[in-house]
Amino acid sequence: MNTRLALPDADLIRGKSDLTFAVAFGGGGARGISHICVIEALDELGIRPVAIAGSSIGAIMGAGMAAGMSGREIHDYTVETIGPRGTLTNKLWSLGPASMRDTLGGFKLGQFNLELVLKALLPPAIPDDFDTLKIPLKVMATDYYGQAEVVLESGDLANAIAASAALPGIFMPVRINGRIMIDGGVFNPVPYDHLMDLADVVIGVDVVGAPEGDDSQAPTRIDSMFGASQLMMQSAIAMKLRLQPPHIFLRPPVNRYRVLDFRKAEEILEHSASVKDDLKRAVDAIYLAAEG
Repeated sequence: MNTRLALPDADLIRGKSDLTFAVAFGGGGARGISHICVIEALDELGIRPVAIAGSSIGAIMGAGMAAGMSGREIHDYTVETIGPRGTLTNKLWSLGPASMRDTLGGFKLGQFNLELVLKALLPPAIPDDFDTLKIPLKVMATDYYGQAEVVLESGDLANAIAASAALPGIFMPVRINGRIMIDGGVFNPVPYDHLMDLADVVIGVDVVGAPEGDDSQAPTRIDSMFGASQLMMQSAIAMKLRLQPPHIFLRPPVNRYRVLDFRKAEEILEHSASVKDDLKRAVDAIYLAAEG
């Protein structure tokens, strides 16, 4: 099931034509490119969220929206940047110093410096600081040694995004306020719970995905590592949904894509476009409930 709808309290929304919305974009690597379809649908509906939360790739997409970029602008920038091979390579080489290998910290898994990578790849529209965003943004990170979720919403924005997206085993951890931070999706894959008191309608978007296949072939070591991570995060999401679901919960159809399938950006966008209609139907249902 790709969409879940939990109508807001009827007494709170009845008669309201100016419902407020907040949206939480979840983590999932390249699968999070599908968040762009949700942003485009919100634009088409004329909905400007009053608050945004994001984990990992969701923090990146959320920052673009919070900075005032339209879904189409994020779409075009993403396809242009990580689609054509030359564009991405040129941006990475622009980092300096003498060699990209030195700048990125080496080419071994777990040694990529995401702060520097994002410095080259983030859209110019995303500001340096949270304070200059047009929509309040909450970025989720995980305090590795503190064993706790951290909500970042002030200070250096690029640093916060890098911490939130520092996928273990791929990227180096990020230090914030003296603490070692890793991927925010580890503790909170879809951070809608931080928005429930901020808007009439809260939307959660889950792009964690799940392993696909059959018992005829065992997964590779890499696939089993990422697949196990998916299963653990889906378990956490299922528990959260039982305790307190968002009003609209979306799951774009992205299971077939791997966490590092960024080269398939256009294919992911095309394949997940159906989530636009899912969101529009859910919003229509909520407005009908408000009229009743």
